[in-house]
Amino acid sequence: MSDNAPVWPELPVAQWADSRDTLQLMTQIVGKIRLANTPLMNHWWNVPLYVSARGLTTGLIPYQQRGFQMDFDFLDHRLVVATTEGGTRSIALRPLAIADFYSEVMVVLDQLGLTTQIWTMPVEIQDSVYFESDRQHFAYDPDQVRRFWLALVQMSRVFEEFRSRFVGKVSPVHVFWGALDLAVTRFSGRRAPLHPGGAPHCGPEVMWEAYSHEVSSAGYWPGPDGEGVFYSYAYPEPAGYPSAPVRPDAASFSADLGEFTLPYTTVRQAADPDAVLLEFLQSTYEAAADLARWDRDALERDRQPLRGGATERLSMG
Repeated sequence: MSDNAPVWPELPVAQWADSRDTLQLMTQIVGKIRLANTPLMNHWWNVPLYVSARGLTTGLIPYQQRGFQMDFDFLDHRLVVATTEGGTRSIALRPLAIADFYSEVMVVLDQLGLTTQIWTMPVEIQDSVYFESDRQHFAYDPDQVRRFWLALVQMSRVFEEFRSRFVGKVSPVHVFWGALDLAVTRFSGRRAPLHPGGAPHCGPEVMWEAYSHEVSSAGYWPGPDGEGVFYSYAYPEPAGYPSAPVRPDAASFSADLGEFTLPYTTVRQAADPDAVLLEFLQSTYEAAADLARWDRDALERDRQPLRGGATERLSMG
């Protein structure tokens, strides 16, 4: 990409679907390594990846009395594994069968004394095969992958702004590798009915933990076509939610997905992409919170503003 490339890059799914699918499996391998070495945190917050200054990162992972980190570097296109003792190994991200990528990752972990066993069946993907047997997925277009990461950088910035308005329980802004989607989730504080489950290669207990409490969740998914979609849904879905008025006009409720969607293209092409995306996030959240009668006065920062110049004092020291 040139220095003059748009801040919100084009992400035509048709051009990078093969690379996207390979990248998703790469992130699942790394995410499962994090999962295997971390204690369960509520709603599986111990397993996602996070957008970083060069790509995606696991953050620090404990390993016995040591620690390590795995970073997808989408500038130099390498997977870097670094330990708290100073050890470092890297794997070039290039067109490579997932079976070979998986093998290379496991060799690197062994070399660094970080041997980890994972369940090698991908999750949330129909008709998938074990990582060590997958020679169907091997595409890797560095330019398209970099574009995806740069889009995530912009989305994360806006999602963080949206997240900051909520003083109740709210997730980090993170990438769930099950569907390779960037997400942020708000919680009402009330328990939810048992989720029915149904995701491929995921036992029902996975969704029971993810949706143990009432949520309004939003994110971006790089599919199914176009340039991907921003989404927003509620669980449990309150009565009247699918017909609730939301903004902007390009947003609509997808009966197939069970959520509101807004094309990435609409945001990218807007005169003020941040404002359009924030409008979608806010209006879909309000639809869920109002219909489900959340205690918004207690949960939202903009309903309890800082007083007496507190913001200035905090920023100035």
